[in-house]
Formats: sequence, structure tokens, C-alpha cells
Amino acid sequence: MSKVSVLVAAYNAAKFLDKCLTSLVQQTHADLQILCVDDASTDSTPDVLSRWTHSDPRITVIRLTENGGQAHARNVALKQTTGDYVCMVDSDDWLAPDAIEKAVGVLDNHPATDCVLFQVVEVTGTHQRRYPLPQFDAMSGPDAFEASLTWQLHGLYMIRADLHRRFPYDDSSRAYSDDNTTRVHYLHAREVRVCSGVYYYLQHGESVTHSVSVRRFDYLRANESMRRQMELSGADDRLISLYENVRWLNLVDLYMFYFRYRRQLPKSERQYGLKEIKRVWRNIEVHRLTPRNRFKPGYAPLRPFWGLFRLEEEIYFSLRFLIKGR
Repeated sequence: MSKVSVLVAAYNAAKFLDKCLTSLVQQTHADLQILCVDDASTDSTPDVLSRWTHSDPRITVIRLTENGGQAHARNVALKQTTGDYVCMVDSDDWLAPDAIEKAVGVLDNHPATDCVLFQVVEVTGTHQRRYPLPQFDAMSGPDAFEASLTWQLHGLYMIRADLHRRFPYDDSSRAYSDDNTTRVHYLHAREVRVCSGVYYYLQHGESVTHSVSVRRFDYLRANESMRRQMELSGADDRLISLYENVRWLNLVDLYMFYFRYRRQLPKSERQYGLKEIKRVWRNIEVHRLTPRNRFKPGYAPLRPFWGLFRLEEEIYFSLRFLIKGR
């Protein structure tokens, strides 16, 4: 059986790490290299990791002196991988005991498979929900990329190390650009499969993606980075148009975030967010948008009239929150 390198980036994750690392050291597939990166934590994360290095020789801890974000931390670990396969586990998540064994089995038995998705169970408090993956045996890389645009396929998987080293984590923004890495891996994979191993994904309000933070606007820059990578990879025009529609819908969603939470943000952050929305609104290739996304009330770009677009959004979301309450 092949060796696996597991990447764990940790920032102020002391209260989660024991559960995460316990699930790794108890894997039925024992040939592991567990690389933990402390991303300049200010809580007791260094102490927790130090204790674990003394309890299991497979665990290596890398300590960063400056916080660089999750993608940067994972790239530091990626450079030290020695495994045939690589997977990442967030510091607040955990794996079922046989998860790695199941993924390795698929990769070992299918030489043309480059990525293997875990079964994901989303955990919110005491509630658990299985991520609804489509049924398939094997999917081509480009088809997996397309399915990931609407998150029919998630981004929690094991990958052949050589492919991952060719395409490390996108660190173009401090948050959200890891979605790009998933999609680039799928785009360049020969085929993608699913295993029965379970990844438990904890959802809580402390993460950037679930908090009211100016970092939410990083999503726009992450989307731009993905678009550039698609062009550099020679993605066909149809896929680029599909992704341009994704970029546009994300921009509208970010305006909704701005509309809903702007009073909770400091003035400078509020202004920055609106400036980012306007900048991306200007560079969207409107001719690539579907008729629905070009003309539906609340979604029409209305270029080049920024003031008119803002008025449209303000009216649309005012009515939406009045009628739906959200």
C-alpha cells in the first residue's frame, strides 16, 4: 500500500486539534506522514502540536513566524511531502478510521485515476448531513471541473503527489483561493473517482466563510485568479464562459453580503468591499453571460451604468428581505 502525506494547517485551532489528530494517528492505513503547520497561532496551538510530536513519530510540526493564510501554510507543508499521495485535513475536521485506506485503495487499483473524493459528512452542532454527490464510476478531469463549478463535486479528496506538486495551492488571496486549487486539479486530472471513506466537515461560526468579515470580498480576487489559470491552462471557450457566469453570480452574492452586513463593517472596510465589487463589475465579460444572468431583475449588469446597477441591487435586495425575511 502506498504512503500518504497528510497536510494540516492550523491557526488558533487548539480546541479542535486533538480530535483531528486522533483521527489521523488511528487510521487503519498506517503508512502516513502527517505534516502540521502552525500558522503563527496566538493561542495554545503550539503546545498542543508539541505534545503530539512526542506521542507519534509520524507527526512533523512546522512553525511559521508570520501568519500567511491557509493556502500558504499548506504550500509550506507540500514542499516537504514524501508520500505517493497527498490529502489535506482542516484542523477542525476529522476522518473516519478507514477513510485514508479507502482512498488509497481506489488510487492503487486505478492507475489512471488522479483524484479520489471522500464522502463528506457536514457537522453542525449535533446535526449531521451527508454531502449529496452524483452517482458515477469515473469522471473525466474536465467533466469533474465543470461539476465543481456548481459544487456538485466538493473539494475534499486525495490526489497523486506529482500532480499536486505541479499545481500547489493558489495563495492569491488569504481566503477562498483554495477552491481554485481543487478546480485546477480536476481540470488536469485524467479521471476522478469517489471512495467510501468519510471526511467529517465541521461547520461553525468562527471560520472566515461563516463570519461577517471584510475577507469575504477576497472571493472576487480568488475568482479572477481562477479565470487566469483557466486561460493559461488552455481551457476551452465553453468552460471559460461557464466560469464567467459563476464569477458574475458570486459578485451578485457579494453585493447581497454588502447590503446585509455593511453596517457591521467599519467604514473603511465597507468602502473597500464596494470598491472591489465595482472593479469586478467592470471587468466581467458581459457577452459571456447567459440571457437569464444578463436580463433577470437583480442580476442584470446594466453596464456601463454603475449607479443604475447599484440602484437595481438595492431595490432587489430590499424587496427580497422584505418578502422572504432573508
